[in-house]
Amino acid sequence: MCLSDLEFDYSNPFDSSVNINSCIVPEFFIHGTLGCTYLLTGHWWLFILNVPLAYYHTSLYLRKQHLLDVTEIFSHLGREKKYRLVKLAFYLLLFVIVIFKLLVATFHLVLEHEDAAQTARTFTAIHADM
Repeated sequence: MCLSDLEFDYSNPFDSSVNINSCIVPEFFIHGTLGCTYLLTGHWWLFILNVPLAYYHTSLYLRKQHLLDVTEIFSHLGREKKYRLVKLAFYLLLFVIVIFKLLVATFHLVLEHEDAAQTARTFTAIHADM
């Protein structure tokens, strides 16, 4: 949003850079935390899906190229917009996958509970007849 406002000259470059730069390091931290959570909980495909972006974030951070420069923001505006839209699509894909996995796990849990309840009713009916 800040990049679009900057492109149409609704805001100045300094304010846009400050707003965007204040979100970059927390985004890297949250992405790393989610990647570690996927690894520790055994969700290997989600972890492997996160590795390339985590590597890219790490390399940007180590080269000190992760923050937007106020003086060069107009020359990199198109590239930054595409980069941020691709990342948004990636995060939305991860969100959809996680919600799908959550729903599948919930359905399996409900079905297992119904099977256990049916087994318990059968067991009590057999012992009641004795």
